[in-house]
Amino acid sequence: MTDELTPSRHPLDPLVRVMARLRGPGGCPWDREQDHHSLKKYVIEEAYEVVEAIEAGDDQALVEELGDLLLQVVFHSQIASEEGRFGIDDVVQAITEKLIRRHPHVFGGASAPDAETVLANWEKLKQEERAAKGQGGRPPSLLDGVPKSLPALMLAADVQKRAAKVGFQWDEVSGALDKVAEELDELARARAAGDRKKLFEEWGDLLFALVNVARYDGIDPEEALRRAAGKFAARFRHIEARAAENGRDLREMSLEEMDALWDEAKRLEQTPPAGGQP
Repeated sequence: MTDELTPSRHPLDPLVRVMARLRGPGGCPWDREQDHHSLKKYVIEEAYEVVEAIEAGDDQALVEELGDLLLQVVFHSQIASEEGRFGIDDVVQAITEKLIRRHPHVFGGASAPDAETVLANWEKLKQEERAAKGQGGRPPSLLDGVPKSLPALMLAADVQKRAAKVGFQWDEVSGALDKVAEELDELARARAAGDRKKLFEEWGDLLFALVNVARYDGIDPEEALRRAAGKFAARFRHIEARAAENGRDLREMSLEEMDALWDEAKRLEQTPPAGGQP
């Protein structure tokens, strides 16, 4: 047994005891009512709040949000423990053993001189682990292990990246761009035909094709769209603020007036702060 796997008492214990008390007799009615399914949305929400704290560069917020995310891990583990399935110690042991197993260049005799080799070895080990576990009678796939509940852009990017690893992609980005043009044309035809079912399908195909172009460009589509949405929100708030300054109701303003304020917001984004470099 390596030092990393030596059992020890750790600061997680008090949190585990508090969670057990909340779930136990005389505990919190809300906490006692929860199960794995009712908590799913909170796991997702807390993960995104961690991301927001990272993007804001706010360490205090990051500490708090990481704690909230950790609470979800402990919460799920406590529920499973009460049912005699597994507990927090099993979770910690499993991830610790996995990290050691997937880093043979650190804990074993393998060699990995660069990050690319590390990633290649990691993926190979993941495939071997999946094959060992079995797939319920169906043959193993490179797409095994992709969470279906991922945000759609992340899901699309992940399955495309995995398929590309075995050469299922165009040699140049031009092929991906041509596919976007093709999907745009099919979308236009579906709209002209008034076929709602086909229109829904073509929207999905177009978005999937755009994600593929982003992959060729080395762009994370989830992050790119998130930033675009944030930029839109900031500019729209500027419109709201300027309208309020002038005692105007947005619903009474023309699109041209709002567009002018939108352009003003864009100009302000490009204006260096007072005392800054031009």
